[in-house]
Amino acid sequence: MKNKYFGTDGIRGTVNKGNITGEKFFKFGLASGTYFKNQKKTKQIAIIAKDTRLSGYTLEPALVSGLVSGGMHVFTLGPLPTNGLAMLTKSMKANMGIMITASHNPYFDNGLKLFGPDGMKLSDKIEKKIEKLIDSENKQQLTDPKFLGRVKRLEDGNERYIKILKNNFPKNFHLKGLKIVLDCANGASYKAAPKLLKELGAKVINIGTNPNGLNINDKCGSTFPSKIKLKVKKFRANLGISFDGDADRIIMCDERGKIIDGDQIIAMLAKRWKRKKILKGGVVGTLMSNFGLEKFLKNEKIRFLRSNVGDRYVKEKMKKFNFNLGGEQSGHIILGKFATTGDGLLVALEVLFSLRKHKKASELLNVFKPIPQILSNVRVRDKNIINTHKCKVAILKAEKIMKQQGRVLVRKSGTEPIIRIMAESHDKNLINKCVNLIKNSLK
Repeated sequence: MKNKYFGTDGIRGTVNKGNITGEKFFKFGLASGTYFKNQKKTKQIAIIAKDTRLSGYTLEPALVSGLVSGGMHVFTLGPLPTNGLAMLTKSMKANMGIMITASHNPYFDNGLKLFGPDGMKLSDKIEKKIEKLIDSENKQQLTDPKFLGRVKRLEDGNERYIKILKNNFPKNFHLKGLKIVLDCANGASYKAAPKLLKELGAKVINIGTNPNGLNINDKCGSTFPSKIKLKVKKFRANLGISFDGDADRIIMCDERGKIIDGDQIIAMLAKRWKRKKILKGGVVGTLMSNFGLEKFLKNEKIRFLRSNVGDRYVKEKMKKFNFNLGGEQSGHIILGKFATTGDGLLVALEVLFSLRKHKKASELLNVFKPIPQILSNVRVRDKNIINTHKCKVAILKAEKIMKQQGRVLVRKSGTEPIIRIMAESHDKNLINKCVNLIKNSLK
């Protein structure tokens, strides 16, 4: 059964509409706090971080009010990458962590991502339990006045996060001599990322580090990689690094200006980790992962499994099969040896650690030849259009046209009113024909 509030990656939508209102966020705080308050801990603690959206000033107080009304003590951290919040949830031994973000969506959207005491995103089963509490009578969850929670702001969240990241690498690790173009999408990493890279000795050319509440992901960040491409060429940088609004995605650019997606980064890491004998089990990708990646890993004798789209599902499969590397073409990459969810900064450091021994990023990061692929996003009024007879017939026809020559995948976005169409094949004309056929059925 489909969740009522939670999508593929938390709760998300347009601010002041539907579920993204102060009233709803009070209920989200009260319900999630009630659920996690039952964990066996001496103190009932929740920590909250956010990205840089203007709406955070509206939603955070409502969320905090719900939590303290249920008896939770709250620490607010301000702007911080999503995995920084996950790491601090675990290191501070909190009952739960909440990230207020809409990730790569535009400024007028917002939402939240919930983490348990282990720093992991919640399972569908736990989300359903919290949804029942959201819709139940609030009076049963409100605590006695003398047991209300307290709220405290922590100003050193980014410093704590940076320290954890640095501790994953040798003390003599540095980036001296490297020139890096860095795009923080005017989002959650605008403080931590430049500070971290500069502390390690890199020369950093910053993009998207001046958030104003409305410019997050606006023609910048991982969904707009042409920005780093132009700057890398202009400043003759060694590498370009681009994050999304909450920095759980990373897209890169080599010194020649070629964009490097998540599949290429995963391939490089898998090959290196196998050589270093630190790769455990194999690699988890998704239904969207390029077949070229699957073929490359097979040739390297590395096991490859696909999960549903969403880094939460990648992590669940990694945990089930005891793998320590997985991710998505979009740049969600989970280094299971170090993290519980996608972390752009951590992945960047891992790549940079390898780059020190290579003269050029183009030699390190162009690992396999991808199968030609088209990804097309069609904005719709109602995502259920995918279930209409017209659309189903078009998809079946496209699959028949493709036969054994490639793949077609059509799915609803879990976070936006969008239908995502993917087609891949060595025959580019075939790809275009199939994608256009499906797009026309959605009009």
